Amino acid sequence: MRAVRLGPRSVAALALVSAIGAVAFGWPLFAPGDSGITTHAADAPWLFAALLPLLLAVVVATIADTGLDAKAVAMLGVLAAAGAALRPLGAGTAGIEPMFFLMVLSGRVLGPGFGFVLGAVSMFASALLTGGVGPWMPFQMLAMGWVAMGAGLLPGAARLRGRAETLLLAGYGAVASVAYGTVMNLQGWTLMQGMASGISYVPGDPLDENLARFVAYCLATSLGWDLPRAVVTMVLTLTLGGAILKALRRATRRAAFEAPVAFEAPVAFEAPAAFEDR
Repeated sequence: MRAVRLGPRSVAALALVSAIGAVAFGWPLFAPGDSGITTHAADAPWLFAALLPLLLAVVVATIADTGLDAKAVAMLGVLAAAGAALRPLGAGTAGIEPMFFLMVLSGRVLGPGFGFVLGAVSMFASALLTGGVGPWMPFQMLAMGWVAMGAGLLPGAARLRGRAETLLLAGYGAVASVAYGTVMNLQGWTLMQGMASGISYVPGDPLDENLARFVAYCLATSLGWDLPRAVVTMVLTLTLGGAILKALRRATRRAAFEAPVAFEAPVAFEAPAAFEDR
């Protein structure tokens, strides 16, 4: 049972914002040197910040398209608040970010639609909580939405249970943690263009050369955070995942998000026989 199902309009909106996000993340690898966009590489984060209303529109469209009721909104608020509260615990120190495992588990139980909404809203709430509002925030919202949505798209949601499911989610969480850091690196890498370094972005260089620089940039700057984040996510999933999965599924069953509402005609009042004789 899933709180948010992806309807046709939601799928279209999500595909659109994901396509735009993929272009916004990856354009430095493909833009030619004489392109006007390369002269404004430092402005790319600010330009992408204009996509924040579009991300919020996807959230609203998903809610409107699926008829999200008050119980599902309440669960979304609780999980988003929990995720936002978990993020500052590590403050990003050495990759200790415990919110990732909660996003993965929630996306697994409640589906890809709920996962994307939860990931984006949780990152938005944590940014407000920690004062991390900036041009990078829409990137973080989109990337975290992809992480949680991917967990909802994993196979075996209806049948796979127990240790096998926990191992699957732990493996996915580790890969998603590293992928999140790698994708987010594209947001800041373009700011290093023109620096005399083997890891800086060079507008217009061939794809293989810029890609090699980007790999070197990731190894030099973020791998020390990405790998610990993956380890923390795996450990938390393996130790707490089973209990949290059961709690989320129990809460979803009791909430009965998809229970149909039926209205019955009122039963006609029949007078007792004693009144009819009179």
